[in-house]
Amino acid sequence: MLKRLIEAALLQRLLVLVAACVLVGLGLNAARQLPIDAFPDVSPTQVKIILKAPGMTPEEVESRIVQPVEQELLGIPGQRSMRSVSKYAIADITIDFEEGTDIYWARQQVGERYASAQGNLPSNVNGGLAPVTTPLGEMFMFTIEGPMSLQDKRTLLDWTIRPQLRAIAGVADVNALGGAVRAYEIVPDPVKLAARGLSITQLREALSANNRNDGAGRLIAGEEALLVRAEGSIRNLEDVGATVIGRHTGTTLRVSDVADVRIGSLTRYGAVTRNGQGETVEGLVLGLRGADANQVVKQVRSKLEEISHSLPKGVSIEPFYDRGALVGQAVHTVSKALTEAIVLVLVLLLLFLGQWRAAVVVAIVLPLSALTTFWLMRQTGLTANLMSLGGLAIAIGMLVDSAVVVVENIEAKLAHPAHPEHTGGIGHLIRLIRMGAEEVAVPVASGVLIIMLVFLPLLTLEGLEGKLFKPVALTILYAMGASLLLSLTVIPVLASLLLKTGAHQDPWLVRFCTRHYTRLLDGALRKPTLWLLGTGLSLVGAVIGFMLVGKSFMPTMDEGDVIVSVEQSPAINLPTALQLNTQVQKALLSVHEVKGIVARSGSDELGLDPMGLNQTDTFLVLKPKSEWQVADKDALLDKLREQLLQLPGVATSFTQPIEMRVNEMILGVRGDVAVKVFGPDLTTLGKLSAQLEGILKKTQGSEDVQLIQNSGLRYLRVVFDRQALGLHGLTVEQAQEDLRTLLESQSPGFVLEDGRRVPLIVRGPSALSLTPDLFA
Repeated sequence: MLKRLIEAALLQRLLVLVAACVLVGLGLNAARQLPIDAFPDVSPTQVKIILKAPGMTPEEVESRIVQPVEQELLGIPGQRSMRSVSKYAIADITIDFEEGTDIYWARQQVGERYASAQGNLPSNVNGGLAPVTTPLGEMFMFTIEGPMSLQDKRTLLDWTIRPQLRAIAGVADVNALGGAVRAYEIVPDPVKLAARGLSITQLREALSANNRNDGAGRLIAGEEALLVRAEGSIRNLEDVGATVIGRHTGTTLRVSDVADVRIGSLTRYGAVTRNGQGETVEGLVLGLRGADANQVVKQVRSKLEEISHSLPKGVSIEPFYDRGALVGQAVHTVSKALTEAIVLVLVLLLLFLGQWRAAVVVAIVLPLSALTTFWLMRQTGLTANLMSLGGLAIAIGMLVDSAVVVVENIEAKLAHPAHPEHTGGIGHLIRLIRMGAEEVAVPVASGVLIIMLVFLPLLTLEGLEGKLFKPVALTILYAMGASLLLSLTVIPVLASLLLKTGAHQDPWLVRFCTRHYTRLLDGALRKPTLWLLGTGLSLVGAVIGFMLVGKSFMPTMDEGDVIVSVEQSPAINLPTALQLNTQVQKALLSVHEVKGIVARSGSDELGLDPMGLNQTDTFLVLKPKSEWQVADKDALLDKLREQLLQLPGVATSFTQPIEMRVNEMILGVRGDVAVKVFGPDLTTLGKLSAQLEGILKKTQGSEDVQLIQNSGLRYLRVVFDRQALGLHGLTVEQAQEDLRTLLESQSPGFVLEDGRRVPLIVRGPSALSLTPDLFA
């Protein structure tokens, strides 16, 4: 079969050349369209449910929300694991499915099960399925800077920037963090309400019932029909204040009679600070699962540039994380390695083949094999990343092996033109080339196939390992297979066009190496025992070295950015947390290599990262390495640790954006190694965890050990007197709703304000939340 392939190629030389040109075109087109990312998508088929329950404690979130939902989600076909996080006012449930499960089918199954569980959840629970993204979907982050209030910045992000970014193909959502969400705030006076015999529940119900537009039907007016529109929605603060609650002693009672009406903001569950100078607002672009990160980032940059021209004077959008920069750096690194490898191979070909014509014929295999690989990657859905392009870089040296053997044997045939079958002319040249290629076709094919077989076991890997190493194996197999096919078709055809008959002698480098190798071989044959003993000792040394060398699942990729995870006391409030974060940022900014800092405390808008107020992700923007005063990143991290050790009561750990999300995806926590302790008693779990923390800190090789605080929250217990409630005509549920309204706020509806849905909330006086005594 191989002989027929060679013969057909030489008989149809023009067709082979045309096919090679077509292959070049397909390869170039595929290379332009190939999705590019810095890291392969290693995330499993994963569906998240994010539920918010304002004012609900972690224990109640666990018992009243998480447990009913988890019970309903059990038994979904293909489900591999399920885990949840219950924190104040938020529940995060993650379901992982088996490899190969369609993400949209999985979301449909989870959505149907969740719909069945909704009837068992508290009425104030809201949320649902998280966006169709992955743990590695954070592609672009920016802050809004300028002379605007936090509320105006947040409004700008929510209603101007976010909708335009969400319209970009490949963007799953845009997460909004920090600032203050504008709201119409009604602050009732409990004394005035009690004096008029009204309750907070009546106030909420009145606002809800008096805030709606509706249609009543049609009227006939001559030859026309008039649509009747009944307008009763709240449009401004005056409408809120004029809303009637009821009557008391013959007097009409309005909202303004018992409450203060003003513009306020929703309850905040987190904040964003920048450079130790105060709060700001952050936007985070999430990429759709499977989207081309490079293209998404390019479109986001372009859209933000377009939006920037319409921003108020002095207001700007300041990016601080750009996945495109990391992608460019990764592609540059691999491209540089590929270029250096190709140049080195070309130089060696010229030195060992001794003729530029032969070197050119062999070198053609490199670009053609690479372009064929790009085309096959495009057809099979592979992305260009460090792993897949790294596989191509590994294969570069092997791609020319078969072509070198074929060309060398063809040159040997052309060196003896006086063959018995000599008839002269091009026909004789082609016959010699065919004979030279056919003689080595079987050994060349056997050698390449054996090399390809070595990488086949990598295709059997599953899970995270498979997603990491399958792209490496596939690109090598594509490249090696392409080089073999080209060596038996295109190479003979090019040889017929470029090579000539005539004497052929080995170049000086080959003669030099052969001479010294012959001496070395003679010495080994004279003293085989000595050489075998040396080989055995080398093998033993290699085994010992393998046992002693450090091992890791995969090398740590330098992403160029640093994230410092800061954890404080679980009982801390938001203002105090921000003060401590300011101290942390000022300490970090004293390090010369740190250019800027953006820190996020608490939970985000979508709830994809349900952190408590005591948890902060501090994103460090570093200066170019040319300006560093330290040798490398490890030395920089040591320098940062020294600064943070001066701050008492703060636990820190260091990671990187992608590294952090990969660890969270695998273990559910941030770190390379996690120890989980299970049991029914939180107090006992806390004691055991503290003991483990001490042991791990003393373990050789541990750098940052962080204990996740699951205890330490302080509670003010409110125990209802059921008889007293009954005397006042209240139920436990009504009393709980009123307490939640006074502290957390409740929303009876929205106000449409220039096309924006502004929440309408009822909340108690701010003084109530400042001291437990006043609240009591």
